[in-house]
Amino acid sequence: MTHYIDGFLLPIAPEKIAEYQKMASLAGSVWKEHGALAYWECVGDDLNIADMVSFKQSAGCNDNETVVLAWIVYPSREARDKINAAVMEDPRLKDMCNNDSLFDFRRMAYGGFTELVRYQ
Repeated sequence: MTHYIDGFLLPIAPEKIAEYQKMASLAGSVWKEHGALAYWECVGDDLNIADMVSFKQSAGCNDNETVVLAWIVYPSREARDKINAAVMEDPRLKDMCNNDSLFDFRRMAYGGFTELVRYQ
């Protein structure tokens, strides 16, 4: 079975991570309730690797920011589209999606991915 994955990379100020974690915890439970198979949010830790493009650089971080790397796994692209439509209408998240106080949504990288290789 091939899954479909939404991926996210976003810059965030370290002092906003605790508040972001609360929002992400709610979002994760809502996505799972609507049918997502897995939901992950990770904050940058070891990001300065010599001779490589850093995630901070890829996310366009300012000096005072780090990154969050996140992904959501779905049964298929079709399921993703239905699940995301339901999530966007869910009243628990609807107002949150328009709140730029935690991070700038316009600076978030987002895309859908087809599964290439999976080991479990």
